[in-house]
Order: sequence, then structure tokens, then C-alpha cells
Amino acid sequence: MATCDRCGAQESMPYQCRLCGGTYCSAHRLPENHDCPGLDSWGDPDGVFDSGFDDSVDNPGGSQGSFADRISIDTGRGGVLAYFRGNFTYLFLGLMWVTFLLQFVVAPALGVGAFTRDWYALFTVTTSNPLYVWTWLTSVFSHGGFTHILLNSIVLYFFGPVVEQRIGSKKFAALFVAAGVLAGLAQVGASLLMNPSWWGQPLNPALNVGSAVLGASGAIASLLGVLTVLNPNLRIYLYFIIPMPLWIATALFAGYSILVSSAGGIGAGGVAQIAHLAGLGLGLAYGAKLKREGERAPRQLQFGGGRGPGGPGGPGRRR
Repeated sequence: MATCDRCGAQESMPYQCRLCGGTYCSAHRLPENHDCPGLDSWGDPDGVFDSGFDDSVDNPGGSQGSFADRISIDTGRGGVLAYFRGNFTYLFLGLMWVTFLLQFVVAPALGVGAFTRDWYALFTVTTSNPLYVWTWLTSVFSHGGFTHILLNSIVLYFFGPVVEQRIGSKKFAALFVAAGVLAGLAQVGASLLMNPSWWGQPLNPALNVGSAVLGASGAIASLLGVLTVLNPNLRIYLYFIIPMPLWIATALFAGYSILVSSAGGIGAGGVAQIAHLAGLGLGLAYGAKLKREGERAPRQLQFGGGRGPGGPGGPGRRR
């Protein structure tokens, strides 16, 4: 006997949804009958279901319509933007690497050397200028070095699609960006609370003055939090080798950040520990909200991770 994920009924011959993988009774087997999150990420980028009749219905006279109509972007199931439906994980991965090239190739070629004052003002949230609003977003996709972006990319590659499939692309994108921004601001805010004089002062790493934050780890930690709440016993393979339930990996990650920040400060080791914890906390809270609304995560998943969200990176405080 199996239990319907929607109504809890016992079903001797259960149905498994091909979109979300859930188990359902006959009354709730169709995706539209169990509010399947897979419907939100379903797309038809090849236009298989676009017969072309829509144009004739809207324009029975056969004319081509206005110029604006002819150049408008189709955001429907078969439109150009359908390629982004269900693929925001890879879009964000692409933005990370494009930003990385801007940081270390394009900017230096234009005279903005890496780790200079102007470079920090473009790509990091700093205690010097925390109200540079554009950096709230650019810092999420910026990284301090190749190892930093590589490890974050590995973790996002494995965690991202799972969360996106479960909650839909719109919620996934909102969570990733919001958690990334708030995690960076939390780190800078904590630094300023401890060192109010840093506000407006130029960064001076040699004298340990000021703090700069960059990286996607806060955003990725929020994905970890969501999955932990939805399915704490999800089996993962840490470093692709060590099997463990997800809740243990999350507890180790949080415990490490708390221990290191308690012993060496909130930016110990050049890593933004507060940003990690803020992102994780936001993810746990959002996961709890989804669980109250009846959201579920896959029962089984096997993947490896890097060093966990927030591997080593560049200058200042890395996420």
C-alpha cells in the first residue's frame, strides 16, 4: 500500500507523476489535480504544440497586423523565453561565468585592475560604500578567483535543478537573488556593527580595515536550507564519496560556520560566515513555508558536492 501525497489516501495501485515524481491516488494522478509544480516549469521550446492557428484566429482577415505585433516577443509555451522556463539554474550559472570574465578579463582590459578600488565598487558589497545598490546584485554573481567560482558552480549545478523543479522557476529565481542579496548585506551589516568607523573608509586589506563581500554561496546556502526542510533524510554524497542524510550535511555546514566565526570572527579565513548562515536561515524559513503549504521534495537523490556552499575565494569576505 502506498500513500497519496495529495490527500493521504491508501492506494494499492498508486500512480507516479512523470513531472514531479510524486505518488498519487486515481483521483489526484493528473498533474492539474495535485497542483503539480512541474506544470510551472513545463515548456515547449520547439513549438510542438503551436499549430499556428492562433494567428488566424486573432487576425481572420489574413493581414500581418501592426509592426509592433510582428516584432513582439512570444513569451508563451512555444516562445523564445520558453527556453528559460525550468532552466534558471543554468542561466544563473552562465551569469556567474560571464561576470567572472568581466571581473578578470574585460575590466582589466578597460583599465580597471582586479582588486582595485574601482573593481571593488563594481563587483562587491563593501563597508566603504554599502549603498552602492548595483553591487547588491553584481556581488551575487561575482567571485574572488577560479577555485571560488568552480566550487560554487559545482554545488549550484547539483542543488539548483532539484529545487527549481520542485518550486518552479519563478520562485527559484526570486529565492536565489533575494537570498544572495540579503546574505551579502547581512555580512556587511554585521561588519559595520562591529566596526562602525569602517563606513566610508577606503578598504585597506593590509591594515585589516574594511570588508568586501562577493560570491553566490549565500544564495546557494538558501537552496540547501529549502531542501533540508522538505526532505531532511535525502541521501547525498559529500565530496562524491561520503554518503549521509542531507540534514547532517546541513548541520555540519552550519556548525562549522558558527564555530569558525565564534573562534576567529565573522570573516575568519576570508570567508563570509554570516552570509552563509543568513542564506541558510532564509532557505530554512522558506522551506518551512513551502512545507506548510504542502510542498514536497523527491524521496531519493544522489549527487556529490564540492566543499559545500561558500568555498574559498577572493579578497575580503567570500560567499
